[in-house]
Amino acid sequence: MKEFFGIPEYTRTPEGAFSWQHITFVGSLLAVMFILGIVLGRKYRKKPMKSKNRVVIIAAILIDVVELIKLTAFGINEGSWSFLRTNLPLFLCSIQLIALPVAAFSKGRLKEAALDFVFLFGLLGAVAGTVGAIQNYNAYPVLGIHNVASGITHSIAGFASLFVGISGMAQMKKKNIPIVLAILAFFCAAAFIVNKLVDYNYMFLVRDDGTPYSIVTSLVGGNQTLYTIGVIVLFLIYLAVFYLIHHLCTRKKAK
Repeated sequence: MKEFFGIPEYTRTPEGAFSWQHITFVGSLLAVMFILGIVLGRKYRKKPMKSKNRVVIIAAILIDVVELIKLTAFGINEGSWSFLRTNLPLFLCSIQLIALPVAAFSKGRLKEAALDFVFLFGLLGAVAGTVGAIQNYNAYPVLGIHNVASGITHSIAGFASLFVGISGMAQMKKKNIPIVLAILAFFCAAAFIVNKLVDYNYMFLVRDDGTPYSIVTSLVGGNQTLYTIGVIVLFLIYLAVFYLIHHLCTRKKAK
């Protein structure tokens, strides 16, 4: 258990990103995520919203409980809570730690927009935060609190995205787009400010750190201001494409 929680530190050498251990672990998580999301989404599709919301509530509670366990372990290992400044939910995938509970427990248009937000970004964050978490799997053993907890929380977010979409909870109404954009803008602004205060790279707004955002770095020639703008533009393009595809699919289905 000490080794799993890294107390006082890991003695194992990290297996590395895209090692068979990494791929097997995240592949198993994603398989469970897809199976549960699709099966439960189809099962609850014709059930009342209240029944569907119970599933979202369970997912919201689980995602934050696992995250709190991870943060508590980090605090014990560090001997202080200063590590929190670099573990805030200000990455695109970790926003679900807040968005999912809002979707579960709020009402009205805020609930609708939060459900749409979970649907829009949950699955993307799940894949990026497991398969694409190169820096984590190069730094920590696969079966350690860092990667296990992160893998579980990202998979819960992905499950919620699939469930919300397949069960029909995500309505993707045009009138709620401004609220979805406001949620995204709030977290981008918060990430930008915190990055300046603690010299970090939330939302990868400062540099690409070897992620696919390296394409943006190349396009802007390394200019940091243009890079930040480019990343935000990518978020907006992703939203536009997602809404367009959803609109075309639902319109075709309606016919």
